This record gives sequence, structure tokens and C-alpha cells, in this order.
Amino acid sequence: MAARIPRVPVREQKPEVRATNFEEVCYGYDEKEAMLEATRCLHCKSPRCVSACPVNVSIPEFIAAVAEGDFKKASSVIARDSSLPAVCGRVCPQETQCEGSCILGVKSEPVAIGKLERFVADWSMQNNVSDVQKAPSNGYRVAVVGSGPSGLACAADLAKAGYDVTIFEALHKAGGVLEYGIPEFRLPKERVVAVEVDRVRALGVKIETDVVVGRTVTVDSLLDKEGFSAVFIGSGAGLPRFMNIPGENLNGVFSANEFLTRNNLMKAWRHDYRTPVYTGSKVVVVGGGNVAMDAARTALRLGAETTVVYRRTEKELPARQEEVHHAKEEGIRFMMLSNPVEILGDDKGWVKGIRCIRMELGEPDESGRRSPVPVPGSEFDIETDSVIMALGTSPNPLIAHTVSGLDTNRKGCIVADADGATSRPGVFAGGDAVTGAATVILAMGAGRKAAAAIDRYIRSGKGQ
Repeated sequence: MAARIPRVPVREQKPEVRATNFEEVCYGYDEKEAMLEATRCLHCKSPRCVSACPVNVSIPEFIAAVAEGDFKKASSVIARDSSLPAVCGRVCPQETQCEGSCILGVKSEPVAIGKLERFVADWSMQNNVSDVQKAPSNGYRVAVVGSGPSGLACAADLAKAGYDVTIFEALHKAGGVLEYGIPEFRLPKERVVAVEVDRVRALGVKIETDVVVGRTVTVDSLLDKEGFSAVFIGSGAGLPRFMNIPGENLNGVFSANEFLTRNNLMKAWRHDYRTPVYTGSKVVVVGGGNVAMDAARTALRLGAETTVVYRRTEKELPARQEEVHHAKEEGIRFMMLSNPVEILGDDKGWVKGIRCIRMELGEPDESGRRSPVPVPGSEFDIETDSVIMALGTSPNPLIAHTVSGLDTNRKGCIVADADGATSRPGVFAGGDAVTGAATVILAMGAGRKAAAAIDRYIRSGKGQ
């Protein structure tokens, strides 16, 4: 019977309305909708959804509690494995992880696991439910570099295990990419991010902002002089990549990182903040990932006619299907199989257009995707006064260059084993600083694995 119940749709703002504001697109489930959707779960004996979740949330168990209307129990189940459920319920790529492995998805639509997680997390916040179980203090101190998803997850698990944890954050607000990288309409800052960060603080975790590790303090000094037994580096990947094509130094060319950071941290989208960001009337976003969708949808909301240029077909777009769907609904134009070769400028040094070349797909590359190949003589121009490069990011080299004995690879990523241990004793790393730009939930999974490894390392006597 459960398999024949259709997936409960999620209410959303109408496209023509949300394209003009920064309010959250999805409204989420109410109690009745959540309970009905939860009844669709088949409660498999070997739930593939759990193994597909990077933090291994006990999904069938929390969904069963939702179906019974026991939301407090559902919250407790999720809290065992996830310190950021309201975030994950909103931005995780569930379609390729838990929901992508749901057995119902073979012949029907999978259970809306992400939307149910969001419902439980929001209910927990609205009802001020705390599910924290913390061990007594063990007297050991651990430093965490970066307050993004990997750092917060690592810090939370260590605090629950009795460690005295301090997070060092370079910016003036905690949250990392959750705070500066993901737009308000996908992830509300005060209502979601700030609340979940405060819940980590409630575990006893101290967060020191405006501390640039590598300048203000070094990892070596934290270990050798400040009394920390171990350090976890979760500094993310905030160094933007460019194409190195003519015209990238023109006024009106941004990295997606800069564009989104200015909008989020400086509140450039709010009329009551005098920190506007230049957008122009026509914007071209280069790239096809989630960050490209975020930048394009942000530019649209700031009043620009927006076009996404991507060198492969729509089938190869790495962005979440939901984000692409929302972007199209909102009126963003997509130009597939196109790649920039030059940014055109006027005599005053401002962008006036972008020259692209048509592409066709050749043989698969190392990632398994078919490599795009230029079509000779197919160049064409797009009129625009702003170009946003969303081509991925690399870790900032500052930290790695200031830690003695720390190995990095050719891409500048810190080399770490599956548990986060690096070549420098006592130093662990995870998330985008190790893998390069990836997802929030993968970073959280890496933070949790590193926390367990740090606990073993200290208990073994190596962190004395």
C-alpha cells in the first residue's frame, strides 16, 4: 500500500514572485504533510538510504517516528549523527544520495527524505527541543580551523565526547560557506544557520572569529605553545578559479565566491544596507554547478537579465536537478555547449560582452563525462555588462604553507587519509580543504570521521 501513495508535493513560492525576493523558495511540510509522506517508507531490512548518507543518519528510524507524530523522537534520532539537520534538509543533494538509493525510486518516486529531515529540524528549533547528550570533560583541548560544515561537525562530535573545543574562524561570522556562499533564498541565515551554529556553541564549543590561522596564529603554535592536543583543519576551498582568457581583468568580472560573499556577508541584497554590489543589467554566469545556479539566481533577484553558459549539455550539468529546475522556472536562460574564449570590454575598461565558441562532446574524460571539443569557426558574442566565473575553487594555500611537515597535492589540497590524519602528527583535515570543492554533507562526514580519529589519537597517548 505504501508504494502506491504518491509523493507529497512541497509548497513553494510562485516563480514570478520569488524571482523578485530573497525569501526562502520552499515552504516545507506541515505536520500533516510530513506524517503522510513518512507513511510511504517501506522500512527495508537493509536500508540503502542509510549507507548512502555520508553521516549515516538512521533514516527509517526517524521517518517511523514522524509517521507516528513523535517529532521529538525523530529529532533525537537525527541528532545522534547530524549536527546541522536544518541545513542538510535544505541543501544536501538527496537525489544522488539517500533518496537516490531509496527502493521506492526504482518504480515510483523516492521518499522525500530531505524534506522530512528539514521538517523535523525546523520543528525542533521552533519548539526549542534539545537532544544533546554530552560526556563529562576529559581535560583535553582540540582546535578546529574553520567554522564551515566540516569544522562544525567535527567540533560538535568532539564536544559531545568531552573535549574542550575552540573553533577559529577568519571571517566575522561563523558558518563558513553556509553563511557566505549559499544564498538566503536557499538557506536563511538568521533563522537556520545562526540557530544551528548556536546549538554547536551550546555543547560548550567556543568560536573565535576574525582569527586568520597562518597569520594571527599558526597551527604549529596552537600545538606547541597554546596547549591543544590536536588540530582539525576544515578551512574549505575559497580560492576561486578563472579561465585565463583575455579580458578577465575588466571591471564587471567577478568570481562567484566574491559575488555571493558580498551579497551574503555584506547584505548587498537588502535595501536597508548601504553595501550594494555591482550587477549590471545583463549578467553571464560561466559554469554549471550549484554555485553557478546560486550566482545566477542571485543576479536575477538583483534585477539582471541572466544567462548561464556551460560547455556541456544539460544532461551533464553537475548542479542539483532541483536548482536547475528552479532557475529555469524563474526565467534564467541556459546556453549549453558553449564556452567563453574572450571577455570584451569598452574603452573605459568595463565589460560589454563575452565571446564564446560552440562545443561538441567527444570522448569521456577522467571524471567519466564526455569531453567538450570546440567547433572551429563557431564563435559568437553575447552582450553583457557583467560576467561571473563559477568554475570551482581550490583551498587557500595560506594554512598549508604555514604548517611544518604538512603534505599537499598539486591542486593545493591537504593530503589526508580516510580518517583525516595528515603527514603532520596531531594535525587532521577534512572537507573541501582535502577534496576540493564538494558538498556540505560530504564535508560533515569528513568532519565526523576526523573527530573519531582525533579521539583515538588522543586516547592512545599521542596527543599528550
